Amino acid sequence: MRPTILAVVIVAAVGVAGALAFGALANEREYERLIAAGDASVAAERTFQAIEAYSGAIARKPDSMLAHFKRGSVYQSQNELEAALRDFRTAASLDTSSLRAMEALGDVNVALGRNERAIERYETFTSLDEGNAKVLYKLGLARYRARRVNEATVVLKQALAIDPGMGEAHYVLGLVQRDLDQRPAARKSLEEAARRSPASQTSPREALADLYLQDGDYSKAINQLEMLAALEPARADRAIAVGLAQSRAGRGEGAVITLGRAVERFPEAPQVYAALGHVWLTEAEHKGDRVALNKALEALQHAAGRADATSETYAELGRAWMLAGDRHAAERALRQAVAKLPLMPEAYLRLAEITARDGRIQDARDALLKYATLIGDEKPMATVATQIADYSVRLGEPALAVRWFDRAIDEAGPSTALQVKLADAALRAGEVARAQQVIEEGLSSEPGNRQLEQLKRRLPR
Repeated sequence: MRPTILAVVIVAAVGVAGALAFGALANEREYERLIAAGDASVAAERTFQAIEAYSGAIARKPDSMLAHFKRGSVYQSQNELEAALRDFRTAASLDTSSLRAMEALGDVNVALGRNERAIERYETFTSLDEGNAKVLYKLGLARYRARRVNEATVVLKQALAIDPGMGEAHYVLGLVQRDLDQRPAARKSLEEAARRSPASQTSPREALADLYLQDGDYSKAINQLEMLAALEPARADRAIAVGLAQSRAGRGEGAVITLGRAVERFPEAPQVYAALGHVWLTEAEHKGDRVALNKALEALQHAAGRADATSETYAELGRAWMLAGDRHAAERALRQAVAKLPLMPEAYLRLAEITARDGRIQDARDALLKYATLIGDEKPMATVATQIADYSVRLGEPALAVRWFDRAIDEAGPSTALQVKLADAALRAGEVARAQQVIEEGLSSEPGNRQLEQLKRRLPR
Protein backbone atom coordinates (compact mmCIF):
# COMPACT_ATOMS: atom_id res chain seq x y z
CA MET A 1 0.00 0.00 0.00
CA ARG A 2 2.77 2.40 0.86
CA PRO A 3 4.37 2.44 -2.60
CA THR A 4 0.97 3.09 -4.11
CA ILE A 5 0.22 6.00 -1.74
CA LEU A 6 3.64 7.49 -2.39
CA ALA A 7 3.07 7.29 -6.11
CA VAL A 8 -0.27 9.02 -5.76
CA VAL A 9 1.29 11.82 -3.70
CA ILE A 10 4.08 12.31 -6.27
CA VAL A 11 1.62 12.40 -9.13
CA ALA A 12 -0.54 14.94 -7.24
CA ALA A 13 2.47 17.12 -6.45
CA VAL A 14 3.60 17.01 -10.04
CA GLY A 15 0.09 17.94 -11.11
CA VAL A 16 -0.07 20.90 -8.73
CA ALA A 17 3.37 22.09 -9.80
CA GLY A 18 2.37 21.77 -13.41
CA ALA A 19 -0.83 23.67 -12.82
CA LEU A 20 1.07 26.42 -11.02
CA ALA A 21 3.66 26.61 -13.75
CA PHE A 22 0.95 26.76 -16.39
CA GLY A 23 -0.86 29.47 -14.42
CA ALA A 24 2.35 31.48 -14.05
CA LEU A 25 3.08 31.13 -17.74
CA ALA A 26 -0.43 32.19 -18.62
CA ASN A 27 -0.19 35.16 -16.23
CA GLU A 28 3.13 36.20 -17.78
CA ARG A 29 1.70 35.91 -21.28
CA GLU A 30 -1.32 38.02 -20.30
CA TYR A 31 0.98 40.58 -18.68
CA GLU A 32 3.04 40.83 -21.86
CA ARG A 33 -0.12 41.09 -23.95
CA LEU A 34 -1.42 43.95 -21.82
CA ILE A 35 1.91 45.80 -22.01
CA ALA A 36 1.87 45.40 -25.80
CA ALA A 37 -1.75 46.58 -25.91
CA GLY A 38 -0.84 49.61 -23.84
CA ASP A 39 2.08 50.43 -26.12
CA ALA A 40 -0.15 50.14 -29.17
CA SER A 41 -2.74 52.44 -27.58
CA VAL A 42 -0.04 55.01 -26.79
CA ALA A 43 1.14 54.89 -30.39
CA ALA A 44 -2.47 55.39 -31.55
CA GLU A 45 -2.94 58.22 -28.98
CA ARG A 46 -5.70 56.31 -27.19
CA THR A 47 -4.69 57.33 -23.69
CA PHE A 48 -7.68 55.91 -21.81
CA GLN A 49 -7.17 52.46 -23.35
CA ALA A 50 -3.43 52.70 -22.64
CA ILE A 51 -4.03 53.41 -18.96
CA GLU A 52 -6.54 50.54 -18.78
CA ALA A 53 -4.05 48.14 -20.36
CA TYR A 54 -1.14 49.16 -18.13
CA SER A 55 -3.41 48.98 -15.07
CA GLY A 56 -4.33 45.43 -16.08
CA ALA A 57 -0.64 44.62 -16.41
CA ILE A 58 -0.01 45.99 -12.91
CA ALA A 59 -2.85 43.86 -11.54
CA ARG A 60 -1.17 40.82 -13.10
CA LYS A 61 2.29 41.83 -11.92
CA PRO A 62 2.23 44.44 -9.11
CA ASP A 63 6.03 44.46 -8.81
CA SER A 64 6.55 45.45 -12.44
CA MET A 65 8.65 48.61 -12.59
CA LEU A 66 8.00 48.80 -16.34
CA ALA A 67 4.20 48.82 -16.09
CA HIS A 68 4.20 51.51 -13.41
CA PHE A 69 6.64 53.62 -15.41
CA LYS A 70 4.64 53.32 -18.62
CA ARG A 71 1.37 54.20 -16.94
CA GLY A 72 3.04 57.13 -15.20
CA SER A 73 4.28 58.37 -18.56
CA VAL A 74 0.73 58.35 -19.94
CA TYR A 75 -0.57 60.23 -16.90
CA GLN A 76 2.26 62.74 -17.36
CA SER A 77 1.36 63.26 -21.02
CA GLN A 78 -2.20 64.07 -19.92
CA ASN A 79 -0.98 66.49 -17.25
CA GLU A 80 -2.38 64.27 -14.50
CA LEU A 81 0.75 65.00 -12.53
CA GLU A 82 -0.15 63.63 -9.09
CA ALA A 83 -1.11 60.28 -10.61
CA ALA A 84 2.11 60.29 -12.64
CA LEU A 85 4.10 61.08 -9.52
CA ARG A 86 2.64 58.09 -7.67
CA ASP A 87 3.51 55.70 -10.49
CA PHE A 88 7.02 57.09 -10.96
CA ARG A 89 7.66 56.82 -7.21
CA THR A 90 6.57 53.20 -7.26
CA ALA A 91 8.73 52.51 -10.31
CA ALA A 92 11.75 54.09 -8.64
CA SER A 93 11.22 52.08 -5.45
CA LEU A 94 10.93 48.85 -7.45
CA ASP A 95 14.17 49.59 -9.30
CA THR A 96 16.38 52.01 -7.37
CA SER A 97 18.93 52.07 -10.20
CA SER A 98 16.45 53.13 -12.90
CA LEU A 99 17.75 56.39 -14.34
CA ARG A 100 14.66 57.04 -16.41
CA ALA A 101 12.43 56.76 -13.31
CA MET A 102 14.66 59.29 -11.49
CA GLU A 103 14.54 61.68 -14.44
CA ALA A 104 10.77 61.33 -14.76
CA LEU A 105 10.32 62.07 -11.05
CA GLY A 106 12.42 65.19 -11.47
CA ASP A 107 10.38 66.27 -14.50
CA VAL A 108 7.03 65.86 -12.73
CA ASN A 109 8.23 67.69 -9.62
CA VAL A 110 9.36 70.59 -11.82
CA ALA A 111 5.93 70.67 -13.48
CA LEU A 112 4.34 70.77 -10.00
CA GLY A 113 6.61 73.66 -8.99
CA ARG A 114 8.46 71.52 -6.45
CA ASN A 115 11.92 72.52 -7.57
CA GLU A 116 13.84 71.39 -4.49
CA ARG A 117 12.46 67.85 -4.82
CA ALA A 118 13.24 67.89 -8.52
CA ILE A 119 16.81 68.92 -7.71
CA GLU A 120 17.17 65.93 -5.39
CA ARG A 121 16.05 63.52 -8.13
CA TYR A 122 18.27 65.06 -10.81
CA GLU A 123 21.25 65.08 -8.44
CA THR A 124 20.71 61.38 -7.74
CA PHE A 125 20.67 60.79 -11.50
CA THR A 126 23.87 62.77 -12.13
CA SER A 127 25.66 60.99 -9.26
CA LEU A 128 25.16 57.79 -11.27
CA ASP A 129 25.60 59.27 -14.75
CA GLU A 130 27.45 62.58 -14.90
CA GLY A 131 27.69 62.54 -18.70
CA ASN A 132 24.02 63.15 -19.54
CA ALA A 133 23.87 66.72 -20.87
CA LYS A 134 20.06 66.80 -20.94
CA VAL A 135 19.70 65.96 -17.25
CA LEU A 136 22.52 68.33 -16.28
CA TYR A 137 20.58 71.05 -18.08
CA LYS A 138 17.37 70.10 -16.25
CA LEU A 139 19.25 70.23 -12.95
CA GLY A 140 20.58 73.67 -13.82
CA LEU A 141 17.10 74.90 -14.73
CA ALA A 142 15.61 73.56 -11.48
CA ARG A 143 18.37 75.22 -9.46
CA TYR A 144 17.80 78.49 -11.29
CA ARG A 145 14.07 78.35 -10.54
CA ALA A 146 14.91 77.61 -6.91
CA ARG A 147 17.12 80.75 -6.97
CA ARG A 148 20.29 78.74 -6.46
CA VAL A 149 21.94 80.62 -9.30
CA ASN A 150 25.59 79.99 -8.49
CA GLU A 151 24.99 76.24 -8.30
CA ALA A 152 23.03 76.42 -11.55
CA THR A 153 26.02 77.93 -13.36
CA VAL A 154 28.22 74.93 -12.61
CA VAL A 155 25.97 72.23 -14.06
CA LEU A 156 24.87 74.32 -17.04
CA LYS A 157 28.50 74.76 -18.05
CA GLN A 158 29.01 71.01 -17.58
CA ALA A 159 26.05 70.35 -19.88
CA LEU A 160 27.45 72.69 -22.54
CA ALA A 161 30.90 71.10 -22.28
CA ILE A 162 29.24 67.81 -23.26
CA ASP A 163 26.82 69.27 -25.83
CA PRO A 164 27.85 72.79 -26.97
CA GLY A 165 24.88 72.93 -29.36
CA MET A 166 22.23 72.80 -26.64
CA GLY A 167 20.44 76.11 -27.20
CA GLU A 168 18.22 75.83 -24.12
CA ALA A 169 21.28 75.46 -21.86
CA HIS A 170 22.83 78.59 -23.38
CA TYR A 171 19.51 80.36 -22.71
CA VAL A 172 19.23 79.44 -19.03
CA LEU A 173 22.93 80.14 -18.49
CA GLY A 174 22.34 83.59 -19.98
CA LEU A 175 19.48 84.19 -17.53
CA VAL A 176 21.69 83.08 -14.64
CA GLN A 177 24.52 85.38 -15.74
CA ARG A 178 22.05 88.25 -16.16
CA ASP A 179 20.77 87.76 -12.61
CA LEU A 180 24.37 87.67 -11.35
CA ASP A 181 24.95 90.97 -13.18
CA GLN A 182 27.51 89.34 -15.48
CA ARG A 183 26.13 91.30 -18.40
CA PRO A 184 28.79 90.73 -21.10
CA ALA A 185 28.70 86.97 -20.41
CA ALA A 186 24.88 87.04 -20.37
CA ARG A 187 24.77 88.76 -23.75
CA LYS A 188 27.15 86.20 -25.23
CA SER A 189 25.13 83.26 -23.87
CA LEU A 190 21.78 84.68 -24.98
CA GLU A 191 23.15 85.52 -28.43
CA GLU A 192 24.34 81.92 -28.74
CA ALA A 193 20.95 80.68 -27.53
CA ALA A 194 19.13 82.81 -30.12
CA ARG A 195 21.46 81.55 -32.85
CA ARG A 196 21.05 77.88 -31.96
CA SER A 197 17.38 77.77 -30.94
CA PRO A 198 14.67 77.05 -33.52
CA ALA A 199 12.70 80.02 -34.77
CA SER A 200 9.61 78.79 -32.93
CA GLN A 201 11.40 79.22 -29.59
CA THR A 202 11.06 82.93 -28.94
CA SER A 203 12.17 83.14 -25.30
CA PRO A 204 15.91 83.61 -26.05
CA ARG A 205 15.19 86.53 -28.38
CA GLU A 206 12.83 88.09 -25.84
CA ALA A 207 15.46 87.90 -23.09
CA LEU A 208 18.16 89.16 -25.43
CA ALA A 209 16.05 92.12 -26.57
CA ASP A 210 15.30 93.00 -22.93
CA LEU A 211 19.00 92.89 -22.09
CA TYR A 212 19.86 95.11 -25.05
CA LEU A 213 17.19 97.60 -23.94
CA GLN A 214 18.55 97.68 -20.40
CA ASP A 215 22.05 98.32 -21.78
CA GLY A 216 20.77 101.07 -24.07
CA ASP A 217 21.76 99.12 -27.18
CA TYR A 218 18.55 100.08 -28.96
CA SER A 219 19.50 99.11 -32.51
CA LYS A 220 20.18 95.51 -31.54
CA ALA A 221 17.10 95.41 -29.35
CA ILE A 222 14.90 96.65 -32.17
CA ASN A 223 16.40 94.06 -34.54
CA GLN A 224 15.45 91.25 -32.16
CA LEU A 225 11.97 92.66 -31.56
CA GLU A 226 11.37 93.02 -35.30
CA MET A 227 12.36 89.36 -35.77
CA LEU A 228 9.87 88.36 -33.08
CA ALA A 229 7.16 90.45 -34.75
CA ALA A 230 7.91 88.77 -38.08
CA LEU A 231 7.75 85.31 -36.47
CA GLU A 232 4.41 86.05 -34.77
CA PRO A 233 2.62 88.60 -36.96
CA ALA A 234 -0.77 87.86 -35.39
CA ARG A 235 0.34 89.14 -31.97
CA ALA A 236 -0.33 92.83 -31.36
CA ASP A 237 2.11 92.95 -28.43
CA ARG A 238 5.00 92.14 -30.77
CA ALA A 239 4.33 95.23 -32.88
CA ILE A 240 3.83 97.29 -29.72
CA ALA A 241 7.22 96.21 -28.37
CA VAL A 242 8.92 97.35 -31.59
CA GLY A 243 7.19 100.73 -31.50
CA LEU A 244 7.98 101.38 -27.84
CA ALA A 245 11.62 100.40 -28.34
CA GLN A 246 11.86 102.82 -31.26
CA SER A 247 10.42 105.54 -29.03
CA ARG A 248 12.98 104.82 -26.29
CA ALA A 249 15.71 105.03 -28.94
CA GLY A 250 14.53 108.51 -29.86
CA ARG A 251 13.05 107.37 -33.16
CA GLY A 252 9.69 109.00 -32.60
CA GLU A 253 8.63 109.11 -36.25
CA GLY A 254 9.48 105.45 -36.76
CA ALA A 255 7.56 104.54 -33.61
CA VAL A 256 4.49 106.42 -34.83
CA ILE A 257 4.65 104.68 -38.21
CA THR A 258 5.06 101.24 -36.60
CA LEU A 259 2.19 101.71 -34.16
CA GLY A 260 0.00 103.42 -36.77
CA ARG A 261 0.28 100.30 -38.91
CA ALA A 262 -0.46 98.19 -35.84
CA VAL A 263 -3.66 100.18 -35.25
CA GLU A 264 -4.74 99.37 -38.82
CA ARG A 265 -4.02 95.65 -38.31
CA PHE A 266 -5.43 95.40 -34.77
CA PRO A 267 -8.26 97.98 -34.61
CA GLU A 268 -9.94 96.17 -31.70
CA ALA A 269 -6.82 96.06 -29.50
CA PRO A 270 -6.89 98.93 -26.94
CA GLN A 271 -3.27 98.31 -25.97
CA VAL A 272 -2.15 99.39 -29.45
CA TYR A 273 -3.95 102.74 -29.08
CA ALA A 274 -2.47 103.08 -25.58
CA ALA A 275 1.05 102.52 -26.94
CA LEU A 276 0.49 105.00 -29.77
CA GLY A 277 -0.81 107.51 -27.23
CA HIS A 278 2.29 106.98 -25.10
CA VAL A 279 4.56 107.68 -28.07
CA TRP A 280 2.67 110.85 -29.03
CA LEU A 281 2.74 111.98 -25.39
CA THR A 282 6.49 111.43 -25.20
CA GLU A 283 6.92 113.51 -28.35
CA ALA A 284 4.69 116.25 -26.91
CA GLU A 285 6.68 116.40 -23.66
CA HIS A 286 10.07 116.46 -25.38
CA LYS A 287 9.19 118.96 -28.08
CA GLY A 288 6.35 120.98 -26.57
CA ASP A 289 4.30 119.96 -29.60
CA ARG A 290 0.58 120.75 -29.17
CA VAL A 291 -0.36 118.70 -32.23
CA ALA A 292 1.40 115.67 -30.76
CA LEU A 293 -0.40 116.26 -27.46
CA ASN A 294 -3.80 116.35 -29.18
CA LYS A 295 -2.98 113.09 -30.97
CA ALA A 296 -1.91 111.57 -27.66
CA LEU A 297 -5.20 112.57 -26.04
CA GLU A 298 -7.17 111.15 -28.96
CA ALA A 299 -5.40 107.78 -28.86
CA LEU A 300 -5.46 107.48 -25.06
CA GLN A 301 -9.14 108.42 -24.80
CA HIS A 302 -9.91 105.75 -27.40
CA ALA A 303 -7.99 103.16 -25.33
CA ALA A 304 -9.56 104.34 -22.04
CA GLY A 305 -13.04 104.05 -23.54
CA ARG A 306 -12.78 100.27 -23.52
CA ALA A 307 -14.02 98.22 -20.58
CA ASP A 308 -10.68 96.41 -20.45
CA ALA A 309 -8.62 99.62 -20.25
CA THR A 310 -5.68 99.26 -17.85
CA SER A 311 -4.54 101.36 -14.92
CA GLU A 312 -1.52 102.39 -16.96
CA THR A 313 -3.74 103.69 -19.77
CA TYR A 314 -5.73 105.88 -17.37
CA ALA A 315 -2.49 107.08 -15.75
CA GLU A 316 -1.08 108.05 -19.15
CA LEU A 317 -4.33 109.85 -19.97
CA GLY A 318 -4.09 111.72 -16.68
CA ARG A 319 -0.54 112.76 -17.53
CA ALA A 320 -1.70 113.98 -20.94
CA TRP A 321 -4.50 116.06 -19.40
CA MET A 322 -2.01 117.53 -16.93
CA LEU A 323 0.20 118.58 -19.82
CA ALA A 324 -2.84 120.07 -21.53
CA GLY A 325 -3.59 122.10 -18.39
CA ASP A 326 -6.94 120.44 -17.58
CA ARG A 327 -6.45 119.44 -13.94
CA HIS A 328 -10.05 118.30 -13.42
CA ALA A 329 -9.89 115.86 -16.35
CA ALA A 330 -6.44 114.75 -15.20
CA GLU A 331 -7.65 113.99 -11.68
CA ARG A 332 -10.68 112.12 -13.01
CA ALA A 333 -8.44 109.89 -15.16
CA LEU A 334 -5.94 109.31 -12.34
CA ARG A 335 -8.66 108.30 -9.91
CA GLN A 336 -9.80 105.76 -12.48
CA ALA A 337 -6.18 104.60 -12.71
CA VAL A 338 -5.90 103.92 -8.97
CA ALA A 339 -9.24 102.09 -9.00
CA LYS A 340 -8.02 99.54 -11.58
CA LEU A 341 -6.11 96.36 -10.83
CA PRO A 342 -3.30 95.69 -11.40
CA LEU A 343 -2.61 99.22 -10.27
CA MET A 344 0.12 101.48 -11.68
CA PRO A 345 1.77 102.98 -8.55
CA GLU A 346 3.00 106.11 -10.38
CA ALA A 347 -0.65 107.19 -10.74
CA TYR A 348 -0.58 108.07 -7.04
CA LEU A 349 2.44 110.33 -7.60
CA ARG A 350 0.59 112.29 -10.27
CA LEU A 351 -2.56 112.39 -8.15
CA ALA A 352 -0.49 113.81 -5.29
CA GLU A 353 0.91 116.49 -7.61
CA ILE A 354 -2.56 117.60 -8.75
CA THR A 355 -4.12 117.67 -5.28
CA ALA A 356 -1.11 119.54 -3.85
CA ARG A 357 -1.45 122.21 -6.55
CA ASP A 358 -5.07 122.67 -5.46
CA GLY A 359 -3.98 123.03 -1.82
CA ARG A 360 -5.46 119.67 -0.76
CA ILE A 361 -2.45 118.66 1.32
CA GLN A 362 -4.23 115.82 3.14
CA ASP A 363 -5.18 114.19 -0.17
CA ALA A 364 -1.67 114.71 -1.53
CA ARG A 365 -0.05 113.17 1.55
CA ASP A 366 -2.44 110.20 1.50
CA ALA A 367 -1.69 109.55 -2.18
CA LEU A 368 2.06 109.56 -1.46
CA LEU A 369 1.59 107.17 1.47
CA LYS A 370 -0.29 104.75 -0.80
CA TYR A 371 2.47 105.01 -3.38
CA ALA A 372 5.10 104.29 -0.73
CA THR A 373 3.15 101.26 0.50
CA LEU A 374 2.92 99.83 -3.03
CA ILE A 375 6.58 100.45 -3.87
CA GLY A 376 8.12 99.29 -0.59
CA ASP A 377 11.88 99.03 -1.10
CA GLU A 378 11.76 98.50 -4.86
CA LYS A 379 12.67 102.08 -5.81
CA PRO A 380 14.47 105.05 -4.21
CA MET A 381 12.09 106.82 -1.88
CA ALA A 382 14.10 109.76 -0.47
CA THR A 383 12.23 112.44 -2.42
CA VAL A 384 8.78 110.95 -1.73
CA ALA A 385 9.65 110.39 1.94
CA THR A 386 10.66 114.06 2.26
CA GLN A 387 7.39 115.19 0.66
CA ILE A 388 5.36 112.98 3.01
CA ALA A 389 7.23 114.39 5.99
CA ASP A 390 6.81 118.00 4.82
CA TYR A 391 3.07 117.50 4.34
CA SER A 392 2.79 115.79 7.74
CA VAL A 393 4.38 118.82 9.43
CA ARG A 394 1.90 121.09 7.66
CA LEU A 395 -0.96 118.81 8.77
CA GLY A 396 0.14 119.01 12.41
CA GLU A 397 1.48 115.43 12.58
CA PRO A 398 5.17 115.94 13.47
CA ALA A 399 5.67 112.45 14.90
CA LEU A 400 4.82 110.95 11.50
CA ALA A 401 7.10 113.53 9.88
CA VAL A 402 10.02 112.36 12.05
CA ARG A 403 9.60 108.82 10.78
CA TRP A 404 9.62 109.88 7.13
CA PHE A 405 12.49 112.35 7.50
CA ASP A 406 14.45 109.47 9.06
CA ARG A 407 13.70 107.30 6.04
CA ALA A 408 14.77 110.07 3.65
CA ILE A 409 18.09 110.41 5.49
CA ASP A 410 18.57 106.63 5.58
CA GLU A 411 18.24 106.49 1.79
CA ALA A 412 19.83 109.74 0.64
CA GLY A 413 22.40 110.16 3.40
CA PRO A 414 22.55 113.00 5.95
CA SER A 415 22.31 116.56 4.71
CA THR A 416 22.02 119.75 6.68
CA ALA A 417 18.69 120.62 5.05
CA LEU A 418 17.13 117.31 6.08
CA GLN A 419 18.69 117.41 9.55
CA VAL A 420 17.17 120.84 10.14
CA LYS A 421 13.73 119.55 9.11
CA LEU A 422 14.09 116.39 11.21
CA ALA A 423 15.21 118.26 14.31
CA ASP A 424 12.36 120.76 13.94
CA ALA A 425 9.79 117.97 13.55
CA ALA A 426 11.23 116.13 16.56
CA LEU A 427 10.95 119.26 18.70
CA ARG A 428 7.35 119.76 17.56
CA ALA A 429 6.60 116.12 18.46
CA GLY A 430 8.17 116.51 21.90
CA GLU A 431 11.02 114.14 21.09
CA VAL A 432 13.66 116.36 22.70
CA ALA A 433 16.43 113.76 22.96
CA ARG A 434 16.03 112.87 19.28
CA ALA A 435 16.12 116.55 18.30
CA GLN A 436 19.26 117.16 20.37
CA GLN A 437 20.99 114.17 18.80
CA VAL A 438 20.20 115.35 15.25
CA ILE A 439 21.31 118.93 16.02
CA GLU A 440 24.63 117.74 17.44
CA GLU A 441 25.25 115.48 14.43
CA GLY A 442 24.46 118.35 12.07
CA LEU A 443 26.71 120.83 13.89
CA SER A 444 29.57 118.34 13.95
CA SER A 445 29.53 118.22 10.14
CA GLU A 446 28.68 121.93 9.64
CA PRO A 447 29.73 123.97 12.72
CA GLY A 448 27.99 127.27 13.11
CA ASN A 449 25.03 126.47 10.86
CA ARG A 450 22.53 129.24 11.65
CA GLN A 451 19.37 127.13 11.40
CA LEU A 452 20.77 124.37 13.59
CA GLU A 453 22.00 126.92 16.16
CA GLN A 454 18.50 128.42 16.28
CA LEU A 455 17.02 124.98 16.88
CA LYS A 456 19.59 124.32 19.58
CA ARG A 457 18.42 127.45 21.43
CA ARG A 458 14.88 126.03 21.39
CA LEU A 459 15.99 122.94 23.34
CA PRO A 460 14.74 122.92 26.96
CA ARG A 461 17.39 123.92 29.48
